[in-house]
Amino acid sequence: MAKRKAVVSARECVACGCCMKVCPRDAISVPQGIYAQIDRELCIGCGKCAKECPASIIRLEVAEP
Repeated sequence: MAKRKAVVSARECVACGCCMKVCPRDAISVPQGIYAQIDRELCIGCGKCAKECPASIIRLEVAEP
């Protein structure tokens, strides 16, 4: 089974921080309040951030090996 990772659309992100609050691995940050950034090394692909995002701009995609 392929591993999934979260990806955020930086153009559409409003930096609300909702995704950051629910990430169980602290893989999401919002540096300088600009947009959410996901640390792909820490991301476990659980999808909690995508479900929590009020703008529905976080998606899960298959990670490159």
